[in-house]
Amino acid sequence: MTEDLSILSRKGNPPDHSLIYGSHADQVADIRFGSDGARRPLLMLIHGGFWKPEYDRQHTEAMSSAMAAEGWTVVTPEYRRIPGKPDASLEDIASAIEMLPHQVGRHNGKIVLVGHSAGGHLVLWAAVKCARPALAGVLALAPAADLRMAYDLQLGDKAVMRFLGKNPAERPDVDPMQLPAPAVPVIVLQGALDAVVPRAVPEAYCKAFPKTQLVLLPEAGHFAVIDPQSHAWLTVSSALRGLSGL
Repeated sequence: MTEDLSILSRKGNPPDHSLIYGSHADQVADIRFGSDGARRPLLMLIHGGFWKPEYDRQHTEAMSSAMAAEGWTVVTPEYRRIPGKPDASLEDIASAIEMLPHQVGRHNGKIVLVGHSAGGHLVLWAAVKCARPALAGVLALAPAADLRMAYDLQLGDKAVMRFLGKNPAERPDVDPMQLPAPAVPVIVLQGALDAVVPRAVPEAYCKAFPKTQLVLLPEAGHFAVIDPQSHAWLTVSSALRGLSGL
């Protein structure tokens, strides 16, 4: 399957506001307010890009704009992406989850984490490492959920090695597959035709943690799950409503 990459350059609405959650240039976040945001959980959308510095939150503009148009308040944090220093990324995700909801307002006090690809890895990590009463659930879209498998498959031009600087077996604290089961509801949406993160990767995660819900989209690739113009988007919207109790 040839992946449709148009979503990576498609623009959305400008953010309503931006916030700073640290002193580094990447410790910033964009906010888009939804008309029903005060009644719903805050969506925190973590972008992908195989943890590489050349990919940032800009490619989530269309996605976050579509979520806001559906009524959600959405915050899209940036985070440090430093090859060989995974703890910088993890620290930023933890700080964003801790600090940003208090600054945003316009939500019901709950948070739903949404992450795509490498961002899917980060939200699955956060589901365990950043669990708190406010966390209502996690939606992982085509996640790099099993770092050892992703390493063995050399996904993203050996992206796991570049991210960690070592074999993932040496950093079990970073790999969702090597962590305890999440205590919050987790839905994994995966395109069956994904050529970037093959379905075997999230399937292994969901097999290891059977309380997670795996939804396979038979005609979808890697980027369909973040594309509001794709046929997969209705499933994304439905999963968000389910995690939020709507």
